[in-house]
Amino acid sequence: MHVVFYGPEGSGKGTQAKLLAQKLNLPILTSGDLVREAATNDRGIIGDVCRQALSEGKYVADSEMFVLWKHRLKREDARGGWIMDGFPRNLEQAKFLDDKISKYGYRIEKAIFLNLPEAVSYERLIKRARPLHQGSSELHDSPERIKSRLAIYKQTEIEVIDYYRKQGVLIEVNADQSVEGVHKEILAKIQ
Repeated sequence: MHVVFYGPEGSGKGTQAKLLAQKLNLPILTSGDLVREAATNDRGIIGDVCRQALSEGKYVADSEMFVLWKHRLKREDARGGWIMDGFPRNLEQAKFLDDKISKYGYRIEKAIFLNLPEAVSYERLIKRARPLHQGSSELHDSPERIKSRLAIYKQTEIEVIDYYRKQGVLIEVNADQSVEGVHKEILAKIQ
């Protein structure tokens, strides 16, 4: 099974992806891991772009994300099934993903939309107070950075939801409940 999680930051995508991955015995693929891996290991342009995005608390541009995902989706472990967290974030990314995986002979079976009000997302991110990178005292989740990323997310939310709804794979879940409640709702709706 190939599943994407979609929703604003703070909606619990990472937590729910892990829980579902354990339940279905599938690997998790994340944009964040790809960006951090490139920032740490790539000494070229892509690594520079990823390091800059991390230092500024911004998203990596689609053109670079497409390169990272193209390489990741070619790896052997990606073909058998996965849970994807943090990608796609916009319509262009969703179309790119479909195009790439269709070349490997599979498709997205479920797109799980974790619906969370913006104010709740903001509060969760403020409480999380995630550092910019390991060992940093500077916050990735500063109020200004959170507001900026949530505004970018909000601009593309409807297009992505409609895209997956038209394909018949969208599952909408209320993310403004306990971790256990969200997980139970996901399991009930993917059956």
